Amino acid sequence: MSARRKARKRALDFLYESDLRATGALALYDARPADDLSQEGYVRTILEGVALHHEKIDDIIITYAEGWDMDRMPAIDRNLLRISIYEVLWESDLDDKIAVNEAIELAGELSTEDSATYINGILGRVIAIKSTLID
Repeated sequence: MSARRKARKRALDFLYESDLRATGALALYDARPADDLSQEGYVRTILEGVALHHEKIDDIIITYAEGWDMDRMPAIDRNLLRISIYEVLWESDLDDKIAVNEAIELAGELSTEDSATYINGILGRVIAIKSTLID
């Protein structure tokens, strides 16, 4: 598993726990020792980016997650979408396809049977109108 993939998985863990505890993911991250220093920089980058753009990211999810309220969506899916939408819109050095593929693969491993397809559909719509979403 690549360092970036490990970082995404670790960031997902913090975002998931943050949802369950109703506390900030960065606060949880800062309270724990680093697992692997090679990935920690990108974990922080993801968590800071998602926190900085949280409102916009959630608005995008609400808009394009047809038939799903944020509260009804599986927490893993919601947080994978937060990470990948952040990467697609604000990580300019990362190819969109990589962000989408990582989200789909993690969804296939960690979430429901239909999650990968659902996440792929939402991210496809986001990429199609990416230029209109960036401030």
